[in-house]
Amino acid sequence: MRNNSTPAPERIISSHYDYGKVFQFIDQKGKELYGSRFVLCKGDQSVLLQLAAYFLRDEELCKKQKVDLDKGIMLTGPIGCGKTTLMNLMRYLTGNENRYIMKSTRDVTFEFIQDGYEVIHRYSRGKLYNVEYKNFCFDDLGTENNIKYFGNECNVMAEVLLSRYDLFVSKKLVTHITTNLSATELEQTYGNRLRSRLREMVNLIGFDKEVTDKRK
Repeated sequence: MRNNSTPAPERIISSHYDYGKVFQFIDQKGKELYGSRFVLCKGDQSVLLQLAAYFLRDEELCKKQKVDLDKGIMLTGPIGCGKTTLMNLMRYLTGNENRYIMKSTRDVTFEFIQDGYEVIHRYSRGKLYNVEYKNFCFDDLGTENNIKYFGNECNVMAEVLLSRYDLFVSKKLVTHITTNLSATELEQTYGNRLRSRLREMVNLIGFDKEVTDKRK
């Protein structure tokens, strides 16, 4: 099966913490990648500031914003608010040691149908017999379905994230997530155990519920 992971780009901007220029850079890069209609919305500035501070490793601002640099990011918000786009763009701010790969959760489950439980290793502990820990951003958590494999039902992303939690504790492995789900919906879909682990693993950054759908 073709691997649809998006490789992490090279970092282009230095960490000078001039957020006016940082936002200009993000806006310019967004237009390059998504076309001239791309624009940063003023209403998203709080989300943008937290994300930029995190990925630039701005310790002072992160402390003020109560963002833990040892954790990953879980970016939440309604459909069409720009979560995937922003997480793609943030990869141009981060240094090599913190780079991450974007991966659709639906693609992970499709790979599981073909390759089975090896996929859980692939996105947590690396390929079998080839330990290769990687930072991932799992995109659109909650859009995938439970999968039956040889008659056994498996919540693939729950297993991947629980395995990555163990590596977060032992190896400081970072996981990023985008999702449309609320905290209650996450618990209903993945159970209280994973919801509890996610509290430890990620900083929750959320768009306002009333944010406009940017796809319209």
